[in-house]
Amino acid sequence: MGFRARGWRPPLPPLLLLLLWVTGQAAPVAGLGLGPDTELQIERRFVPDECPRTVRSGDFVRYHYVGTFPDGQKFDSSYDRDSTFNVFVGKGQLIAGMDQALVGMCVNERRFVKIPPKLAYGSDGVSGVIPPDSVLHFDVLLMDIWNSEDQVEIHTYFKPPSCPRTTQVSDFVRYHYNGTFLDGTLFDSSHNRMKTYDTYVGIGWLIPGMDKGLLGMCVGEKRIITIPPFLAYGEHGDGKDIPGQASLVFDVALLDLHNPKDGISIENKIVPENCERRSQSGDFLRYHYNGTLLDGTFFDSSYARNRTFDTYIGQGYVIPGMDEGLLGVCIGEKRRIVVPPHLGYGEEGRGNIPGSAVLVFDIHVIDFHNPSDSISITSHYKPSDCSVLSKKGDYLKYHYNASLLDGTLLDSTWNLGKTYNIVLGSGQVVLGMDMALREMCVGEKRTVVIPPHLGYGEAGVDGEVPGSAVLVFDIELLELVAGLPEGYMFIWNDEVSPNLFEEIDKDGNGEVFLEEFSEYIHAQVASGKGKLAPGFDADMIVKNMFTNQDRNGDGKVTAEEFKLKDQETKHDEL
Repeated sequence: MGFRARGWRPPLPPLLLLLLWVTGQAAPVAGLGLGPDTELQIERRFVPDECPRTVRSGDFVRYHYVGTFPDGQKFDSSYDRDSTFNVFVGKGQLIAGMDQALVGMCVNERRFVKIPPKLAYGSDGVSGVIPPDSVLHFDVLLMDIWNSEDQVEIHTYFKPPSCPRTTQVSDFVRYHYNGTFLDGTLFDSSHNRMKTYDTYVGIGWLIPGMDKGLLGMCVGEKRIITIPPFLAYGEHGDGKDIPGQASLVFDVALLDLHNPKDGISIENKIVPENCERRSQSGDFLRYHYNGTLLDGTFFDSSYARNRTFDTYIGQGYVIPGMDEGLLGVCIGEKRRIVVPPHLGYGEEGRGNIPGSAVLVFDIHVIDFHNPSDSISITSHYKPSDCSVLSKKGDYLKYHYNASLLDGTLLDSTWNLGKTYNIVLGSGQVVLGMDMALREMCVGEKRTVVIPPHLGYGEAGVDGEVPGSAVLVFDIELLELVAGLPEGYMFIWNDEVSPNLFEEIDKDGNGEVFLEEFSEYIHAQVASGKGKLAPGFDADMIVKNMFTNQDRNGDGKVTAEEFKLKDQETKHDEL
């Protein structure tokens, strides 16, 4: 049932019997209860508990009836025609007795009426139907009352505590309704179709009474709207479910409301006091959200998936309303973004989001960055002597706390009770951390912010670091062992012996095996004459040095194969 204005259909043939009346007959005062057949007799066989209105002279009524003679013979019935009898009361359109008998009736009231001849068809009768001087009995059930002076009647039975906005002309609304006649008969229901009725208000898309009845409503409000027929479907009805001259009662619950001119609305819930940076177009955001319709119906949540929603903003990756609503946020900020459908999922909707729905997102910004970002370093403490600075190849021992931008702790060497040890520039940590540890002196404390493209990227670390997460490290450098020049894994601290091969080849057989080579190099390191690159497995370094000298790969080094690094055309080791 759409309540839209519809075309008129040709009028039905007029009912004959009760529209006939005797001109000039006076209408005596009606009598109640049983009495002589010369008086009008009314028996109220059923009166409803609620009777907000009774028939008065000048009202228009719709009622069913069965007309019989005193012997029980039926002469007419509206039920047989499957149509109520519709007429004005007190305007001479009925026989005088019926005009009087209908006054004071309630909708759904049933009356048994005995009408004497002088208040019916008198001595003339109706040829072939009602004999002269007939007493007529009518069993009457009143279905509807209205008056030409009636207006739309509104009864609000629930109004939400908060009502920031009410329906205005040209707004678009989504609502549920039950549509009944005044007697309570259901003729239509959006609930039965499990789909809201969606329409503009006040621009003629609805019957006039509904256009008026929806104005001023709040989302979540429930009201009963009673509409007289001349503001509904008039004397001809809708040609289907609604008969002519029917008053309509709509029990309406407003679910949604917007105007095509609406933009998004933003309500800041929590804004951190320290907000060094606000999001801009092109930034990449990670945020949590709860998504609801305007009436509070839940449709989605990142919390339910235990994973943030990650996206670029201002570049069309999300609906236009969210693209706009996520601009200018701080890390840690919580805000509510209300998105009208033309900036959301439009008339079609998506999934469990109905068409033309206003969307409400309660968001919590976890972090954001820009692909052009580099690391950010803040030094909190430097010792008075900070002359020796870390460089590539140095062996470092340091403590750290690792967290997300929202403060979530990921890892801590302090909690583990041991330092983290690396060779700077060797790829043992993410690139951003490698950059952050450079030019640092022992005892210095830093806070380093690392964007994900210099951290763990889009993939993150399963179960430990979320994808696309900005990382914050609080670092304290505890020890620095100077590394070797770039490209060297071993250097001599003294002059190199001109008879180096012979010194290594202790048995003098002209061949050096790994055991001899390893024993010699470790002896030089122990005596301070040589130095291995710190932070690596010493045996592995020595083995690699030997392999580089064993040029033919036969497991031994000869004098012809043996060369120092500066003797190499394309040098590798020693």
